[in-house]
Parts: sequence; C-alpha cells; structure tokens
Amino acid sequence: CKTRQTLKRIGRWFLMPSGGAVMGKKSRVDTKREAGAYCSLPWNVLDSPAYQGLSHPARALLLEVARQYVHDNNGRLLLSERYLATRGWHSNDTIQRAKRELLASKLMYQTVHGHRPNKASWYALTWYDLDKIQGFDEGAAAGFKRGVYRTMPLPKPQPTKEELYEKWHDVGNEKKTLPCQTV
Repeated sequence: CKTRQTLKRIGRWFLMPSGGAVMGKKSRVDTKREAGAYCSLPWNVLDSPAYQGLSHPARALLLEVARQYVHDNNGRLLLSERYLATRGWHSNDTIQRAKRELLASKLMYQTVHGHRPNKASWYALTWYDLDKIQGFDEGAAAGFKRGVYRTMPLPKPQPTKEELYEKWHDVGNEKKTLPCQTV
C-alpha cells in the first residue's frame, strides 16, 4: 500500500516532498473563457453574403436560435412569441420580420409549421446537419440542404444619401403634362 504524499502544484508540475517533480495531467477545463456552454457561429457563416445582408434584428434573432442548439436538436429550435418573451423579445412584428429574413437568407429552415391552439413551429440551422427527430412535417427532412446559405447572391448595396436626394429631387422637377391637353 502506497502512502499518500502531499504535492505542491506549480502550473502543470507537481513538486514532491523528496525534491523531484512530476508533470500532472492536462486539465480538460478551458480556463481562458467563462465556464459553461456556448454557441458557435462558424466564420464561413459570418463572412457569407446571406449573413452580411441581414438586418440587425435578424442577426440578433439568429443568435437566439443558435443559443438553443445543443448537439441533437437541430430541427426542433423554437421562435415562438412565448419563448422569445422570456429572452427579452417583446415586439411580435420585429420577430416576424426577422424570421422572414432568416428564412429568405436560407440560414434557417422550417421543419414544422405550427398551428393554433398550441403547436409551435420548429426550425433548423443550415450550417449543421439536420438531426433525426420524430414529428417533422412531411417532406421537411428531404427538402433540407446543409450549407444552402452559401448559394445566396451578394446583397445590393444601399443607395447613398446623395443618390436618394438626386432621385427624389428629379421626381419633383419633371414637367407635368396631361396626355389629353389640346391647345
């Protein structure tokens, strides 16, 4: 039977009372960040034209959806008004506009269409594989394509203030003539 020795730790090294040093096991805990779970957004998503064309509310809603993803629930993510109210979203109009944007940009895919009185819609993130979950709408699993957001074209650049001014200034200065005017 070995006697238990008290070891003094310095970094990854343990100093033994006899004067020797032993390297300890590497800790699996990442001490460079806060403890707990996290959501990851790959750089190819952040650099994609689909993401860059999103409005700020749509980007925030995408983070809320990514926050729900664990490792086996892609396809069963919620965007219901009741759930989002607990996360600080109070405007149903903003939620609906952002949701439409995310679906149009193909960063998110709807797997189940909700209905009243209490069936919520389910969504999947398109940079992950779709998990095999019971309850998808018919054809939803077959229609899902991972990475389809990469096929989206670049968004059109927004017009500058000068271009908008010229556009609206020229509209007001056009000569107005009636087509049936006789002299």
